[in-house]
Amino acid sequence: MSPEPSQNGDEKPQKPLYELLTHTLVDIYVGEENFHYPLHEKLLCYHSPYFASIFYNKSNSSSRTKEYGLPEVDDTVFGLFVGWLYSRALRYPEVESDIGPLLDLYFLASKLQIVALETDIVDTVRAFYHNNETYPGLRRVQYVYANTDEDNVMREMMVGSVARFLALSDSIPEHWAKALKKNGQLSVDIIRSIQKWHLEERNVPDARDASVDRGRNTFKGAVGFSAVEGGSEMEDVKEESETEDGHVNGNGAA
Repeated sequence: MSPEPSQNGDEKPQKPLYELLTHTLVDIYVGEENFHYPLHEKLLCYHSPYFASIFYNKSNSSSRTKEYGLPEVDDTVFGLFVGWLYSRALRYPEVESDIGPLLDLYFLASKLQIVALETDIVDTVRAFYHNNETYPGLRRVQYVYANTDEDNVMREMMVGSVARFLALSDSIPEHWAKALKKNGQLSVDIIRSIQKWHLEERNVPDARDASVDRGRNTFKGAVGFSAVEGGSEMEDVKEESETEDGHVNGNGAA
């Protein structure tokens, strides 16, 4: 559970739940079928500046009717949000397919401006991949890129994981090579992530030095960068494979 940030960016002490469960309720209607969620107004607005701007704004009709609709939001994802709202806890993902709903919840948290929930989700997703010694697959990364802006913590965590996976691999899997050629921003972000490692010069091979290996290793019969650029199918790379759920298995996680 992450502390809530204050207006000036400092952490503010958490109010106990019982102080936020006042008599006033608001009615939130979610999804195309208007699934109804009656929620405690003070609790909801305490955690979400988005809702506070709606229900605490006297010029807004919702502040009088105590009703608000989110037809574009999936009711299952909103249900996950409600669970977190009243417990301040997330269910740890048992399998990689559980990451998908967590990412959707993350995008909802961004919309509702709930930084603490965003942080909890990033920490949970990070812990899952680390504890299972796997990496996020291409589809997961592309999904995050499609739904976030450049300066985003989840995107940074995902691309940092991918940078490590690629740096420790013998070649670039073919589908990753194609994606990196098409998505210049992803390629740039991977380089930025590697730069943040602040590697010592002595640990980085110098291609200008004739006495060291200049990267033209033989891999499955291919010589030089042809083995890197063309890559191979993920399942052909030693001890690594991308599952149907979209994550990468490997023994390189620390």
